[in-house]
Amino acid sequence: MPKKETITSLQQAKGERKITMITAYDALFASLFRESADMILVGDSLNMSFKGEPDTLSITLEQMIYHTQAVCNGAPDTFVVCDMPFGSTNTKEEALANAVKVFQQTRADAVKIEGGCERADLVEHLTDNAIAVIGHVGLLPQSVRSEGGYKVKGRDEESFKQVMADAKAIEESGAFALVIEGVTPALGKAVTEAVKIPVIGIGAGKETDGQVLVWSDMLGFFEAFKPKFVKRYLEGAKLVKEAVGEYAKEVRSGIFPAEEHTYK
Repeated sequence: MPKKETITSLQQAKGERKITMITAYDALFASLFRESADMILVGDSLNMSFKGEPDTLSITLEQMIYHTQAVCNGAPDTFVVCDMPFGSTNTKEEALANAVKVFQQTRADAVKIEGGCERADLVEHLTDNAIAVIGHVGLLPQSVRSEGGYKVKGRDEESFKQVMADAKAIEESGAFALVIEGVTPALGKAVTEAVKIPVIGIGAGKETDGQVLVWSDMLGFFEAFKPKFVKRYLEGAKLVKEAVGEYAKEVRSGIFPAEEHTYK
């Protein structure tokens, strides 16, 4: 197994090598990803991919802790990041209490917090209290209702400047890395060049320091929709349906279980 990444090794990677991050929500898939991924993100995206909700907003801190525990069990030698869910970081005091709970109840190496300039003081409060934080700027899934949908940033001068300011504020707050989502490639490149911490892109072009994808999107298991920035490396849903269909066919025809599948 590759040596586990640290905050130091991840920061040293900037400009030297690309960082690979993927989501995972359970021990089984985390164990499958551990050989290839530098970082595993226990994303609140599981609320959509696996619970079937229309957005990420209803997932609870307790649910995120449960899934983070599972991922840490499956990939104990991989750098694991826990998403702080909507409503868990409304104040500095609340954010610290909930982040401490994540650190005490899981083996997560860091937490991720959405938001820019308006969250800088909060992030600084966490980092001042020994909580490793990854920021998240650009398109913010937790703001989908307040913004009236998922809107790409950087297509206009105002949003371009705002995301740049957000990234710099989060860096100055002590975050050791940054996720940037749903922005134009020019903005992704500009942010990556403007900050000294690693920038992990998702729908942000190829000039960032690394990439992250939701595993069920990239492996073709989530069929409800396919974001433009996703490349499918496997038609997972098709393969599973075919396999389960074959199983059902064999059960109904009496082929399964065969003699080699029975005890003597």
